[in-house]
Order: sequence, then C-alpha cells, then structure tokens
Amino acid sequence: MSYWKNQRVWVTGGTGFLGSVITKKLRERGCQEILATGIEHGDLVDPAVIHRHFEFRPNLVIHLAANVGGIGANRERPAEFFYQNLMMGVQLIHESWKAGVKKFVAIGTICAYPKFTPVPFKEEELWNGYPEETNAPYGLAKKMLLVQSQAYRQQYGWNSIYLLPVNLFGPGDNFNPASSHVIPALIKKFVEAKKSETDHVIAWGDGSPTREFLYVDDAAEGILLAAEHYDKPEPVNLGSGMEISIKDLTTTIARHVGFSGEIRWDTTQPNGQPRRRLDISRAEKEFGFRAKMGFEEGLKRMVELYRNEHEKNRL
Repeated sequence: MSYWKNQRVWVTGGTGFLGSVITKKLRERGCQEILATGIEHGDLVDPAVIHRHFEFRPNLVIHLAANVGGIGANRERPAEFFYQNLMMGVQLIHESWKAGVKKFVAIGTICAYPKFTPVPFKEEELWNGYPEETNAPYGLAKKMLLVQSQAYRQQYGWNSIYLLPVNLFGPGDNFNPASSHVIPALIKKFVEAKKSETDHVIAWGDGSPTREFLYVDDAAEGILLAAEHYDKPEPVNLGSGMEISIKDLTTTIARHVGFSGEIRWDTTQPNGQPRRRLDISRAEKEFGFRAKMGFEEGLKRMVELYRNEHEKNRL
C-alpha cells in the first residue's frame, strides 16, 4: 500500500475493459494520483496528445492502449493494427524515457508468439518463428515494444518491463461483432439465437484450435504485482494455465446460455493459431502471481451479466 501511495500513475487505455479494472485496483491500493485515458482523450499515435498527457507528470506508466480485434478484424485491417499499435507504443516509450518516468509497464500480446510454438509457450520461444498469419501485423507491432524496452534498458539503464497476457475475458468485454474476440462473440450469438428461437448458430473454423483464457480481474492483479515487484528485461507470461478447444468452449457457452439448437461450423473461415497455452511459472516465481478465478465460474458470470444487460436494452 505504501508503494502505491507515492505513485503518480498514467494508465493508457485506462477507461477500457482491462484499464477500468486496473484503475479500480489502484485506488483500492491507496494510489491517489491516477490519470486514466482512452481514445476519447486523444489518439496516442499523435505526439501532441502524448505531450499533453505528460503535463500530469507520471512516474509510472502502464501502457494498455491498443487497437485490437478478433480474427475478422485482423484480416480486414492489418495495416491499421500494425501502424497504430507500433506508433503509439514506440512514441510513448521514448517520450516516457525523455520525461524521466521511473518505470514503464508495456503490455504485449500472446499473438506475438510463433504460430507453432511448443506448448506450453515459454518466454524463451518468443523469437523462434513467425506469428500466425491472421494476426501477425498486430503481434509484431506489439513485440517491437519488447525490443525497445530492452534496448532502452541496455543503453540508458531505464526500467521498462514487458508482460504477455493471454486472451482476457470477463464483465465489460467488447461485444461488438465487428471487433470482439471469441468469448463475447459467441455469447452474443447464442443469447440472440435463443431469444429469436433460431435453430442453429454458425461458428468459425472447425473447432479444433485450443485457447487459454484469463479473467480480467486476475490480469489486472498480475499487471499491478509486476509493476510493483518486477524489474528485469525478460518478458513474462500472464495466464491461467488452462487450455480448452474452441469446440468445447462453444458448447460450454451454449449450455450456460441455455441454447439447445445446432452448432454449425463454417470451415471456410480461418482457425487461427492451432494451440495456445502459456507456461506461467515465471510470473509466479518473480512476483507471486497465480490466477484465482476458475474458468467456468468466470464464464458463468459473464453470460449472466450480458443476458441481464441484453434484457434491459430490450425494455
């Protein structure tokens, strides 16, 4: 608590899905000086916006802001995802160093790992191949922040750390079908299909890929533990250690929603990376992080909150 009382923290993306949880947890820890910004406060690709925010004089920056989306969005807008994520991150790290920020927490992505990384993904495997093609521009743009963090540490002795969270889920997630990830996309599909009494739902791919998911509150806790305790150049995975196939995930969500119709697999759509599961031992060793929320319980909460919100919007 005493550590956070003395911090002035800028959380980029601080009004978003993960950022709002981190901001809440910062306040609970006694942090009184917090700047939480989102796209509504200006685009960080514009250096003038970054300079304006530095009037807050932060000594710790947690960089969450990103242009993100699922497989469809990555296929449609690869240039945007590469340019915007690279430019906001590179400029923000450089300006933070120039401004004398004491510590920078860069949030990477599991999309940075090679397409055929041995499971579980160890941080040492990060450079042993090219990322899965549908999200490579995004993954590579975010991975450059690791290169920059390590370069600034080497040349300037500057304290920048790099974290690799797995796919997040939980209340407040993005349910926009144009940009959402797999869990909110499926929840929305099944809830709407049940309400309209549709006899089937179409899911992308063949259901064979596997994914790992981390509840948003756990992710926020891991990031803040790393911010407080971790000061090394090596990247660190943040995950839950679980693995589930997209097919099993889909049937599980259908069960929680109460949808009993047919699930049809559109195999003309891409599967994405074949498998994803992280080695989470470094995070536990370095700063004592282990996820607490069980996947089934977290998923149940998310379905219930979305259904309640859906009902309110219909009234």
